[in-house]
Amino acid sequence: MAFTKKQKSEMLSQYSEWLKQSNAVFMMEYNYMTVKDVEALRAQVREAGGAAHVVKNTLFNKAFKEVNIEYSETLVKTTMVGFASDDAPAVAKVFAEAVKENSEKYTLKGGILDGVEISIDQIKALSDLPPLPIMRATLLGVLSAPASKLVRTLAEPARQVAAVVKARSEQGEAEVPVAA
Repeated sequence: MAFTKKQKSEMLSQYSEWLKQSNAVFMMEYNYMTVKDVEALRAQVREAGGAAHVVKNTLFNKAFKEVNIEYSETLVKTTMVGFASDDAPAVAKVFAEAVKENSEKYTLKGGILDGVEISIDQIKALSDLPPLPIMRATLLGVLSAPASKLVRTLAEPARQVAAVVKARSEQGEAEVPVAA
């Protein structure tokens, strides 16, 4: 289907806007995909906090130049692009798992992370990172561990004194004769 100049201009501006709003962009070639396959992959990317779109290669290459992103490869064949605005590892994981599960349908092409081109190996490494909430919880645990240990250390003498007082009071109750 041929597009008019106006349609191409609108598509180019939309691609440029998606690139500006995204922290990470992952590109993948797809073959023999049904509409159901495309929608399932898009749903997975949406669940990961991103968006996936099939793009026109020539226009997407122009969009890179328009937003001043250096991408060394010229996109050819079919291209589906995943845009991640918050959690780049989650979107990378969706693309990497899709390629791993259906290597005859999908092939990673490359990506952009914070305006810098990344390789396929780097995308796979990024996909191995834990999700953002787990990384935050781990960091919080690492940061709060010394403070928790300090509080326990400071509270230990008071706890020991309380245990001695309790033991003495229980011992004193056992020795007191009961009046009849």
